[in-house]
Amino acid sequence: MSFNTFGHLFRVTTWGESHGPALGATVDGCPPGIALTEADIQPWLDRRKPGQNRYTTQRREEDAVRILSGTFEGRTTGTPIQLMIENTDQRSKDYGEIAQAFRPGHADIAYHQKYGLRDHRGGGRSSARETAARVAAGGVARTALAALAPGLAITGYMVQMGARAIDRARFDPAEVGRNPFWCPDPGTAAAWAEDLDALRKSGNSVGAVVEVVATGVPPGLGAPIYGKLDADLAAAMMSINAVKGVEIGEGMAAAALTGVDNADEIRLGPDGPEYATNHAGGILGGISTGQPVVVRFAVKPTSSILTPRRTINVKGEAVDLVTKGRHDPCVGIRAVPVAEAMMACVLLDHLLRDRGQTGGVRGRIG
Repeated sequence: MSFNTFGHLFRVTTWGESHGPALGATVDGCPPGIALTEADIQPWLDRRKPGQNRYTTQRREEDAVRILSGTFEGRTTGTPIQLMIENTDQRSKDYGEIAQAFRPGHADIAYHQKYGLRDHRGGGRSSARETAARVAAGGVARTALAALAPGLAITGYMVQMGARAIDRARFDPAEVGRNPFWCPDPGTAAAWAEDLDALRKSGNSVGAVVEVVATGVPPGLGAPIYGKLDADLAAAMMSINAVKGVEIGEGMAAAALTGVDNADEIRLGPDGPEYATNHAGGILGGISTGQPVVVRFAVKPTSSILTPRRTINVKGEAVDLVTKGRHDPCVGIRAVPVAEAMMACVLLDHLLRDRGQTGGVRGRIG
C-alpha cells in the first residue's frame, strides 16, 4: 500500500491503524521559521475526537498530539515534522465476528480482494480513525497559513442530514459551534437531534452533506489543466472516509441553470474585482478568484450498524452479520473538522506552489 501521501510542496503522509499502538502524520515542506507547538495543533484535534456527545462513537480517545521532529525552540526548521497520536481505548474483541466475514458497505471486501488480507480490528487502515492524523497535519497547515496569508479563514459545517437540509434563510455562523452537529441553523439542529436519537435506537445510521468555506483566499492559487485548485480540493475531500460526492460552488445544481443565471457578473471595486454572485465557488479555470472558496461533499451512512445485514464470509458462505463496537450513527458530524483540515492542507500547498512559480506577482486590473 504505497498511496499514503498527498500534496506537492506541502506533503502529508499519514500512517497507523485504528487499533494499532499509535497513528500520525509526517509533514514535509512546511516553511521554516513558523511558530509551532503541540498547543497550536491540539484544539483542532479536540474538535474531531470521539466520545464528546451521544451522537458520535463512544470510543474515548484523548487524541493528544506529540511533535517528534521538525521544530526547534518552538519554530519549524523546514525539515519533516513527525506527528504522533497514541491509541488508548481500543476494544479489538468487538470485531472478532467480522474477522472472517465482510461488512456490507464497508471496505472489508475490497481490501481483501486487493491485498489478500486485512486488519479487521476497527477496519485497520480504512477506519475513520485515520482522519485524526489529517487533522493534526491540518493544524500545521493552518498555523503556516496564519503566517503567510493572515486574512484567510476556513469554516466547515453540516448543511444536511439524511433528507433534512438546513434553511439557508436562517443561516447563522455563530450557531456552528453551539451544537454537536456544526449546524448553522438552530432549528434544524434540534430536528437532527430527534432524528438521530431515533436512528440510534433502531440500530441504523444516516448520511450527511458537509460544506466547507475558505474566505480571504488570495486570487491566483491553482494552475490550468492538471494543477487546478478545484481538482485538488475535490480529490482531497473525496479521500475522506465515506465521502461519495464532491461539489465546488453550485456543483451539480449548475446543470439546471442557464448561462445568464450561472455566470458571476464582475465590476471593478475600490480594492479590485467584485463579483455579484459566487456560483463558481471562488474558482475559475482551476484558479482562485479571491472570492470565498466553497466546497460541499456527501457522506454515506455509516456502514457499521446493529441491524443484521446479509453478507458472505471468506469461504463464500452466506451469513447474517451484526457489526458490534462503537460507531458514529452519522459520520458527517466528525467529518467537519476533517474537511477543514484537508482544505487547509490543499490551500497551503497551492500557496507555496504559486509562490514558487510566480513569486506572488499578479496581473494588473484597472
